[in-house]
Parts: sequence; structure tokens; C-alpha cells
Amino acid sequence: MENKKLLSFTFWIVAIILGVTLFKQFDFKNLKFEKTGLAIVYIIAFLISVFVLVRNYRNRSEK
Repeated sequence: MENKKLLSFTFWIVAIILGVTLFKQFDFKNLKFEKTGLAIVYIIAFLISVFVLVRNYRNRSEK
């Protein structure tokens, strides 16, 4: 149980850091990312971390 809490906390930290980084790299004037390749990697990692968080939340609510 404690391992799942640690995993959830880790994914929360990863999601927050990647979200802030993506927000900072996005150019709202031109509607593009500064570094497109790096942004794609960040988006994929961000989506995986959000997916894991949602899956863990659903499993907790079922129990």
C-alpha cells in the first residue's frame, strides 16, 4: 500500500514539472513550441503520468 502511495506521489511530481515546463516552452504569440522535438517527448511523458494517476484514482474509488 505504501509503495502505491510513493508511486502516486512520484507521478504527481513528474506531471507538475512537465506541465510547467510545457507551459513555459509554448509561445502563445505564434502558437508553437520553442523546441518541438523536446516538447513531443515531454507531452508523451506527461500523458503517461496523468494516465497512471487516473488509473490509480479509479482503482481506489472502486475499493
